[in-house]
Amino acid sequence: MLGREFFKKPKNALEGQKGPAAAPQAPDGMFVKCPACGANLLREELERDNLVCKRCRHHFRMGARRRVALLCDEGSFEEWDAELESENILSFPEYETKLAGAKKRSGERESVVCGEGRIDGQPFVLCVMDPNFMMGSMGRITGEKIASAFERATAKRLPVVVCSVSGGARMQEGILSLMQMAKTSGAIGRHSRAGLLYVTVLTDPTLGGVSASFAMEGDIILSEPGALIGFAGPRVIEQTIRQKLPAGFQSAEFQREKGFVDAIVQREKLRTTLSQLIALHCGEQGIDQNLYALRRREELATAPQSLTPYQRLQAARGKNRPTAFDFIERCFEDFVELHGDRRFGDDKAVVGGVARLFGMPVTVIGIEKGRDLKERIDRNFGLAHPEGYRKALRLMRQAEKFRRPVVCLVDTSGAFCGIGAEERGQSQAIAENLQTMMELRTPVISVLIGEGGSGGALALAVADEVWMLENAVYSVISPEGCASILWKDSSRVAEACDCLKLTASDLLELGVIERVIAESEKRELMFGWLKTALCDALQEKRATPLDQLLRRRYERFRKF
Repeated sequence: MLGREFFKKPKNALEGQKGPAAAPQAPDGMFVKCPACGANLLREELERDNLVCKRCRHHFRMGARRRVALLCDEGSFEEWDAELESENILSFPEYETKLAGAKKRSGERESVVCGEGRIDGQPFVLCVMDPNFMMGSMGRITGEKIASAFERATAKRLPVVVCSVSGGARMQEGILSLMQMAKTSGAIGRHSRAGLLYVTVLTDPTLGGVSASFAMEGDIILSEPGALIGFAGPRVIEQTIRQKLPAGFQSAEFQREKGFVDAIVQREKLRTTLSQLIALHCGEQGIDQNLYALRRREELATAPQSLTPYQRLQAARGKNRPTAFDFIERCFEDFVELHGDRRFGDDKAVVGGVARLFGMPVTVIGIEKGRDLKERIDRNFGLAHPEGYRKALRLMRQAEKFRRPVVCLVDTSGAFCGIGAEERGQSQAIAENLQTMMELRTPVISVLIGEGGSGGALALAVADEVWMLENAVYSVISPEGCASILWKDSSRVAEACDCLKLTASDLLELGVIERVIAESEKRELMFGWLKTALCDALQEKRATPLDQLLRRRYERFRKF
């Protein structure tokens, strides 16, 4: 049960009434007032709901021990370094008093609890900061416990989950507190170079030296809804710039939009999400033979459709054509979408995340046009900004770290051209993708599922093999652009389609692609053909020595 220090004492609505109409007073502490919506909540119900308001979904702050119990299998958590506690090494005035009060309020010796536990039977290291110990501020011992936890996790080859809540570095420990930022970052770097998973869970608030070090260094960064996340707190910013901040500034939702948070997860789903992520990164890496055997591989029984190049262009652009999300939903299992480029924003034209293909973990990246007009506008009709390509690059590098194959699903008329795209380096973003993908130390297969327009498509199509759906197209320029530029006559689109040799059969003959995936009115057949073909090809690529794989990839493009 929670102590009353977690909540403000609610004001009874009937307080002060006299006479026979007055209702009996509720027992002291029975209700808790939600600071977000003002609802009076039964304390017992609130605790049963894991401290989440049932009306507005506001997430109350949660103590470290309760969060450990929420995430770990019962009885599995073994605490590390529990005996360590802070001392007033700088003789800072009144620091001993503050430490004593923090220990009493939280029941902890320090602002973080670290140890090894299990989540659905999977071993992992967990570090949880406590808001009741000086608002999770980071002192020498906080940094020591976290750095030590990462060192032990590296030695044991275990993933790490850190749940952060902090106002920043602890001022009473001066420059020594600041040094913890570098110390913890160094330990995390060693853990990362060992190819191990680190997931952070940002809770309210995560600020200052904690947000500027270990809290934002995860391979995957999750957040609870509405959490305040930033470097400087809102009050400091307003005092500095003498301006009122906009609503929602520095919220978890704001941070995801700006590209710094992968996903916002409701508290009741956090354990399931973490368990799934750990299983994807640390579990069985091969295919599930039983699952694979359930789908008998069928030969492509349909005859090629007899269409002109222009008709195939129209089919590739068809409003009912399957989008990247359709392929992700039907060809992969357990997909977890990850957001943001960690630099500027989250481009909705590019989607990506981790998933399974017949049980084998893979990274899937797709250019998503949208399924209806509203969604197409929201996703900019599949015209990616620089941050979209940088998000794809971040996910590919993550795949390389964990030795996961990469599957790219390409459907775009080209990269977005506009003032903002140029300001943020559209050319540089595409160029960096081309160079990185050529040397990416994990198998890559790219599939053209619709349009493949110019450098915007090539930025996700430098791969060991490139495939096309039967009615997809792939070209240096749009046929309309070709007709307008070369002939000054946009009506000659069909003629341009013939001249550009942009169909799958043309490109197979030219050696630009390796495979054509037949299309069928029964789409489940097409999805099934692609799924089994990807599984077979990726197994073959994974069995190929890495140096040989990279040499073949280079030679594949060198021959052109």
